[in-house]
Formats: sequence, C-alpha cells, structure tokens
Amino acid sequence: MTTADASERSLRGVLEAAEAASPVEAVEAVTGELGRALGAARVSFLIADLAGRSLARLTVEASEHPVDQPGPVGGAVRRSGREAAQVLAFDDGALERALRDQTLSCTRRDAGWQVLAPVTERGEALGLLELVLPDEPDEQVLETVRRCAHVLAFVVIANRRHTDLFEWAQRATPPTLSAEIQRRLLPAAYTCEAAAFTLAGWLEPAGSVAGDTFDYSLGRDTLHLSITDAMGHGVDSALIATLCVGSLRNSRRQGLDLTSAAARADDDIAQHIREGEGFATGHAWTCPPAS
Repeated sequence: MTTADASERSLRGVLEAAEAASPVEAVEAVTGELGRALGAARVSFLIADLAGRSLARLTVEASEHPVDQPGPVGGAVRRSGREAAQVLAFDDGALERALRDQTLSCTRRDAGWQVLAPVTERGEALGLLELVLPDEPDEQVLETVRRCAHVLAFVVIANRRHTDLFEWAQRATPPTLSAEIQRRLLPAAYTCEAAAFTLAGWLEPAGSVAGDTFDYSLGRDTLHLSITDAMGHGVDSALIATLCVGSLRNSRRQGLDLTSAAARADDDIAQHIREGEGFATGHAWTCPPAS
C-alpha cells in the first residue's frame, strides 16, 4: 500500500467513525480513529473559547462525581458532571501561534513530535487538532493531518447543533442572561472567507454583552451586513436587539430592499415595545461581494 493509499484510508476511516458516533462522541471518534491510524501517543481536539484567550481540551471523567484535585500541568480544569475541560490560556506559545496564524506546526518534544493543525472552515478558527507522534512525520503524514483537521471542522459544525457540549467548553466565563440571548442573535460563524471577500466579526466582552449585534448573509451576488446597537443594558436591551435582528432577517429573507427593511424594523420595534422605552441604532449594507 502506498502512502497516498494509506492517507485515503485514514480519511475514509475518520468519516466512517464520525457518521457512526453520537453527536456528543463524534469528535472523540474522529480523533481516536486518526490516532490509531497514525500510531499517535496522544491525540486531542482543543476548542477555542468565545473570548479568544484560551483553548480547552475536552475529556471524560471516569466518575460522575470526581474528587477535586489540581488540574494537569498547563491548565486548570472545569467540570460539569463527567465532562471535563482543561483550560490552556494563551501565552504566545505554540498553541496560540498555530491557532492565530492558522498554520500547521511540527515540533520536537520530550514525548515525541507534537503536530498542531488548525481546525478551520472558511477562516473560522474552531480550535486545534493536536497529535503527539513517536517518530518525525513525513510530508504525507502531515498532509493527512491537515485534511483530517479540515474534516474535523465540519464534524464539529454539524454536531454542535445537537448538543451543548461544545458551547459549554467554549465558555471560560458563564454568560449573563442577556448575553445568552445575544448569542442566539449572532451569525452561526463569525468569519467567512470567500473568493471575493473576507469578513470577520467579534463581540467583547463575550460574557456580559447586551444590545450590540452584527449579522451577515451571502447571496449569489450580494453580501448583506448589519451592525446594530439596542438602547440600554441587560435583558431589556437584548429583547430590543432580538426584535431588530429578527425583523431585518425576516425582511432580507423575503427579498425586501435595504430601505424597506430598515423602515420595517423601525415599525416592528415601535409596535412591540412601549412608547419611549427603547430604540436601536445601527448600520446596514448590501454590496456585491467583489467590493
């Protein structure tokens, strides 16, 4: 069997493992299959947190009520039942550079060769695929890791719709109720790279935001983008933001032009809140992606 055949076999095994596993176990199934195929001493998926300051390594405790103990070297541990997340804060080291630069790295370590591959989809940095290999990998092995990391991005995106596990792992700080509402208003991906444009957005702080939102949608020949800010703070502001974003999305999906969508959002907010108790400001654009 050639190395190319082995690579295709590894990729096929990863896809089969993902399809056979439950949404909660899909990532472990993929990383486990890849680790076995490459003879890895360790393989992990490190998910990026919502604030962009750390990564979390998901593990499963043997007991639902583990005894509290110091976290492993390199990070504290958060727990929820049997779920555990080792938090690895960014320190300008190899993990942070691999994620921010979105480039694969291969470094000699005491335990072997550490390979870090960014898990991304259209520029959205979901995390890193980490492997520790006993021998220095050749280019074919590294290419297999790159391809499997890209497949893993789609596995995470597909399965996080069915479980709170990934969302929990990304939350280094528990969000407020208003921030929980705001999270549901944001686009499913904060970043989109396409042939004609690159778009990226972020909210900071991630755990207590209220009122501020952004949204986008790509049509066949048009990019729709909006940035809005509902008056005030807390849940009342989040509810106004919900009306605003919901109205803009409803108009966009009905094919209304920008002027009509803005007027309709104004009417919808005025209709559903008491007079003088709230408003939203913002900007919205529609433009050809090439611009």
